[in-house]
Formats: sequence, structure tokens, C-alpha cells
Amino acid sequence: MNQESKIFLAGHRGLVGSAIHKNLLAKGYNNIITRTHAELELTNQAAVDEFFLQQKPEYVFLAAAKVGGIVANNTYRGDFIYTNLMIQNNVIHSSYVHGVKKLLFLGSTCIYPRLAPQPMPESCLLTGELEYTNEPYAIAKIAGIKLCESYNIQYGTNFLSVMPTNLYGPGDNFDLEKSHVLPALLRKLHLAKLLHHEDFEGIVKDLGVSSFEDAVPILDRFGVSKDVVEIWGSGKPRREFLWSEDMADACVFIMEHQDFSDLIKDKTREIRNTHINIGTGIDISIRDLAELLREVVGFPGDLRFNPDLPDGTYQKLTDVSKLNQLGWKYSTSLEQGLPRLYENYLGQP
Repeated sequence: MNQESKIFLAGHRGLVGSAIHKNLLAKGYNNIITRTHAELELTNQAAVDEFFLQQKPEYVFLAAAKVGGIVANNTYRGDFIYTNLMIQNNVIHSSYVHGVKKLLFLGSTCIYPRLAPQPMPESCLLTGELEYTNEPYAIAKIAGIKLCESYNIQYGTNFLSVMPTNLYGPGDNFDLEKSHVLPALLRKLHLAKLLHHEDFEGIVKDLGVSSFEDAVPILDRFGVSKDVVEIWGSGKPRREFLWSEDMADACVFIMEHQDFSDLIKDKTREIRNTHINIGTGIDISIRDLAELLREVVGFPGDLRFNPDLPDGTYQKLTDVSKLNQLGWKYSTSLEQGLPRLYENYLGQP
């Protein structure tokens, strides 16, 4: 890519896409095409094909996806597999048809088996059973990897796939039901702090309700009180978290410096597992994460873990040796990122 290259960034408003957009602009890329959901429905094959025909992008970042935490993934299983498959199929196929020079497809480390070796290398893909709670989403993302690989092998395209670990950062989704564990925990702790300090007006504003009486059943539903915050599971599972702006830098770095052919070690053997993990290679227990967040937010109460609610996969630590060998490493620790995330949350309208 060069700074005048025509780049289509699909999903520019999400946590992932907005970070990539910011990174591209900071590095001087000045010909970035974006479309909102209202402007371009990516699940509509005809609309996507017409867009590529008219705009003729040279490079594509496919960051658009339907995403969520354990509750959302397990509840809206049909939505997650259908929407993600449709988005991927349409954008990747149109990129092939209309001669895109390079595409970067973004997935997730939930593609790996529930009992994958830790840390999880790219080579463990499809070697075991998936975690049930996010199986539909994982299957969609695996299909995206295989679509890119298959088009590369059959048609000579240059489509890359990256699998970021759990992300957090500016523009995160703090929905109490549908967000990932870190932003959901942060918001619950913030609400508990407001309740502890009897800031009822702040709670009403945060939840967007008419009165504190309307807020009470919501707080109860999500286990928030003035002295205790209830957290799903035992707190023992471990998770890895990456600041979204670090992830974006890795994505742009890969698009600038890597081609599909670079990722094939032996062209005489089966070509598989050409995707690249993006992460820190460091994880933390949910219990320790909650303690860190409590300190950042300033909630003086207790944390109560509910082992009757699901934990999800016990550990999901990525093996980032391939990415490190390519010349990239993360720069933002959790201790640096969490206060920034809280500032970002407090600054939301």
C-alpha cells in the first residue's frame, strides 16, 4: 500500500474498524472509503458487488462483523452465524471478482478448540471441539479463514487473515447484556460506585431511564448493589486482552509488509493455518481483572463470583510467536490501558 492507495475499510465505526481507521489516517493514508450500515448493507450480495464495481478499491480491511460476549453469542446463535457468513462471503468474493490487490480479514481467537494447547498456536485450528457458547461465531470466522486461503490457492489472490485476542479500547461496547467481559465489568463497577455514593442522578443518566425507580430492576438484574457486584462464573478462567489501537497497528503493519506467499513455508505440502494471531501472549484471571477494574473505577465494595453461571473456556492465551517473528509486538499493558478505557467511558455523551 502507498498513501494514495484506494482502501475500503468495512466496519469503520466499530471497536476494531475505528482503531484501524485512526491508524491509517495517522500514517498518512488519505484515500480511505467507508460506508455506514445504512449506506451499504454488507449482507446484501448485489449491493456489495455494485459497490465494488463502482468504487474499485485496491485494498480491503474486513473489520465488519456481528460481535458480542458470552450471553449475546449463546442467545443469538442464528444471527451470529448467518450475519457473519454473509458479510464475509460477499466482501471476500467481490474483492476477488473486482481485482482487489490485498485483503485483510479479521477474525477472533475463539476459532480455536475449547481444549486447545496453551498458548494457542495457529496450527491447532480444527484439531478439536469448539466452545459451545460461541460456536456459531467461531464457525463463521473459520469459514472466513478458509475462504481466503481457498481463493488464494485457486485464484492467486492475496487475502490475509488475522485473529486478534480479546480487545478493549476507545469506542468499546459497554452494553450490559451484549458486550464483552471487560467493558461490561467496568460499567457494572461504575454503576455500583454511583450507587454507593448515592448518585442517583448519575445512575439515571448512565442507564438512560426516566427515574431511579426504573433503574432499580436493571441494577438488580445485573447484580449491582451499593456494596457488592456479582460477576458471572468462578473468576478462575484466564483471558488475554489487547488494547484496540495496538491491534490496529498490527493490522496495518501486516498489510504493509506481508503477502500470502510469505506465509507458506513449504509450497509442496498442504497449505493451511496461514492466519496470524494478534495478541500480547500474556493473560490474567477474571478475578484479578475484576480487582484491577475495581481499583481503576474506585468502587469500595466487594466482588461476588457466581459459580452457578457459565465460565466459558478456561483459558484462551494466544501464541504470538509468528507475529513477533514478523517484527511486531504490542506496546500497551492492561495497567496502562484500563485507566484510558475508563476515561473514554466517562467521556461518552
